[in-house]
Amino acid sequence: TCSNDNGNAVVVGYYEGWAKNRACNVFWPEQIPIGVYTHVNFAFAVIDPKTFKIAPSSPDDVNLYKRIMLLKQRGPKLKVYIAIGGWAFNDPGATATTFSDLAASVPRQRVFLESLLSFMSTYGFDGIDVDWEYPAADDRSGREVDFDNFPKFMKRLKETLSGTKKGLTITLPASYWYLQHLDLVNLTLVESLGTWDKGNQWTGNFLNSHTNLTEIDAALDLLWRNDVNPTKVVMGLAFYGRTFSMTSGACNTPGCTYESGGQRGKCSKEVGILLNSEIDDLVKQNSLTPTLYKKETAKVATWGNQWVAYDDEETLQMKSEYAQTRCLGGLMVWAISHDTEDAKYHKALAKAANRKITSLPMTDGSDDAYKDLEVDAPQCKWTNCGDSEYVSFAPEAVR
Repeated sequence: TCSNDNGNAVVVGYYEGWAKNRACNVFWPEQIPIGVYTHVNFAFAVIDPKTFKIAPSSPDDVNLYKRIMLLKQRGPKLKVYIAIGGWAFNDPGATATTFSDLAASVPRQRVFLESLLSFMSTYGFDGIDVDWEYPAADDRSGREVDFDNFPKFMKRLKETLSGTKKGLTITLPASYWYLQHLDLVNLTLVESLGTWDKGNQWTGNFLNSHTNLTEIDAALDLLWRNDVNPTKVVMGLAFYGRTFSMTSGACNTPGCTYESGGQRGKCSKEVGILLNSEIDDLVKQNSLTPTLYKKETAKVATWGNQWVAYDDEETLQMKSEYAQTRCLGGLMVWAISHDTEDAKYHKALAKAANRKITSLPMTDGSDDAYKDLEVDAPQCKWTNCGDSEYVSFAPEAVR
């Protein structure tokens, strides 16, 4: 065990390229507080399924790359990584098997790796986060051969980056253990439970938190049993809540049952998902008093037949201390843009991680302030560095 009063050395936050397209609670790169995060991962770039070259998922993303790199002027120590893939990348469609196809072919990997080095040099990224969801999972277009191919691919990727000072991380569920070729592992422990469990004989349609600490503890045990160095692991946290429509409002504690996902959020536009900014609005509008469940380390709010579990200042502190006592490398948040306008949850995270916010947003993030910005890439060492391609088929997730 380790001390729980030293803070978290690494705090990773994901910024999604589609955060600017929400119906409400729009969030721009300039709104990211400086000092909370050691790493910001831009989600997501994609891999062209025909050429196997990396590309922005949208033509608008190139402008966002430039804007997010400007954060380094206020926080020179900040590292910005490009995250590749994401959940929607493995949905049925043109890119469903792209990761698997890439991992199975050394010639394709050569093309990918060359394009990756050029891409990072062009836009100034400090590293790459591989978000393949998930290798060998047949329900996610995975194949059995992925189990052997994936670690070989990661080894080749690490070797390619070893002389460049570029970092390599991967986002994995806790059931994978081929991690020796990584600098950090972003462990996705924020989706341990959800509506997909309805009908499952083991989990069923029971109300529970998607960041339940008892589930997190069991998941981490899988890693320790496979001799994974805990300092390479960062624990996933959520700035959003999972919501459910309860079977009965009279039974609203963890372990009671639900009928379906909660009502669609006006900003998230997704059934069963509320951004923390939306949860805050609902708590105020309905004069709610959320309940702390210490065992699960989650806050729960209910109104009508609706139920939501989420993290706040109190539970973020508890989870930060948990990560410290387990000697984990740090924390990871999905997603930066789910916070309130006054940075309530970033302030709570900074306090929990013993980090100091050195700069709050300079503007309200309105497009007018930054839309015409052009940022040169003087570090570019490759031909055609100014060229930009994007893949029009790439899906955009809501979250």
